[in-house]
Amino acid sequence: MVRELTGLSDRQIRYYEERKLVFPERSKGGNRKYSFSDVKALVEIADKIEDGVQTHEIRQEKLKEKRKIEQEKMRKKMLQGQINAQFGLRN
Repeated sequence: MVRELTGLSDRQIRYYEERKLVFPERSKGGNRKYSFSDVKALVEIADKIEDGVQTHEIRQEKLKEKRKIEQEKMRKKMLQGQINAQFGLRN
């Protein structure tokens, strides 16, 4: 199914996973479970590689994105805590 959606071979998909560019969930049986965001990421990765971007550059970019998302989540959590404290609310 993922092959059909991305146009990538099984080997390409596994390679991107080995290079830690995508992290599909696993079923209890160990089968990969790709989300829509995983499929989108695979296509984006393939496009970047086709444009000459190296996998280590893509990985660094993804780590930066992940840090930004984590920082934003932390910021929202802190703001919610401040709002709750201001109005005497509990989480």
